[in-house]
Amino acid sequence: MKNIIKKALALVCALAMVFTLCACGNGGGEDSAKVYKVGICNYVDDASLNQIVENIQSRLKEIGDEQGVTFEVSYDNCNADATVMEQIISNFIADGVDLMIGVATPVAMRMQALTEDNGIPVVFSAVSDPIGAELVESLEKPGANVTGTSDYLDTAAIMNLIFANDPDAKKIGLLYDVGQDSSASAIDAAKKYLTDKGIEIVEHTGSTSEEIMQAAQAMVADGVDAVFTPTDNSIMKAELAIYETFAQAGIPHYTGADSFALNGAFLGYGVDYANLGVETADMVADILINGTDPATMAVKTFDNGTATINTEICTELGYDYDTVAAAFQPYCTKINTITTAESFDDVQQ
Repeated sequence: MKNIIKKALALVCALAMVFTLCACGNGGGEDSAKVYKVGICNYVDDASLNQIVENIQSRLKEIGDEQGVTFEVSYDNCNADATVMEQIISNFIADGVDLMIGVATPVAMRMQALTEDNGIPVVFSAVSDPIGAELVESLEKPGANVTGTSDYLDTAAIMNLIFANDPDAKKIGLLYDVGQDSSASAIDAAKKYLTDKGIEIVEHTGSTSEEIMQAAQAMVADGVDAVFTPTDNSIMKAELAIYETFAQAGIPHYTGADSFALNGAFLGYGVDYANLGVETADMVADILINGTDPATMAVKTFDNGTATINTEICTELGYDYDTVAAAFQPYCTKINTITTAESFDDVQQ
């Protein structure tokens, strides 16, 4: 009898172990999917940067579904306030994020400074001059915990468009925010190009919407033939408030992103910001899922060959679209058209 009882107890224990092992073996389902915590800080609320964020988030969701992982994304916007930016980044660190994404140069620089000791990977997006901002040692080998995507602007290409459309232009205005690191190298390049060509340069700057509106009015008073703005977030934010000033005065505004044209500039020339967001997300996934070291992950740069013409403003300026497009064609890999709207969700290209 005792032997029977022992055998029964042994069988019960064996079955219990089997069920336990089976339960453990089933732990690879959705409940135990790997979760990566990602913090995104956007510098300012404008069409270009918002488009990047939207595409980062949607692409991470897509990758998560494909790879069976979860990206737990925390998003915030500091609206160009340094104190708020500091708090957002500090909160990400306190929350134990696995990686941070800094959208625009000022955010990326602050993330870099606050991760020197903890080594949290940082992926930046829309940084025009990563080397000049001292975010990376080189584009090929960043050298530390920071890498990302650049919206480097080929300034000479935009200058070529200005003179392709108006070979007789004699006075060009440069409108930008001196506090925007993203504008510095592009403005220097524009000055060199125009000086070498013997063109008169008129500079007006501003950081607030009111200052930028006054600067636009000053450009009109100075009688410039055209105005150039690089990928400057301050001017981008104010574009909806100034585009009519230029259009009504017959002054074309040439800019460094299609979002300017969306908000009323005559022309935006540069990278596809939707694609910039997708590529940024791909880099994030490569670091977190595959364990790629940011120090050896090259910064991604993009072809700056797409010109986006605002057809409404083209007409208001008195230009014939077909003539303009033909003049631009030798200097572009692609020409898009757009009409004025507040966001890309409001218009179809």
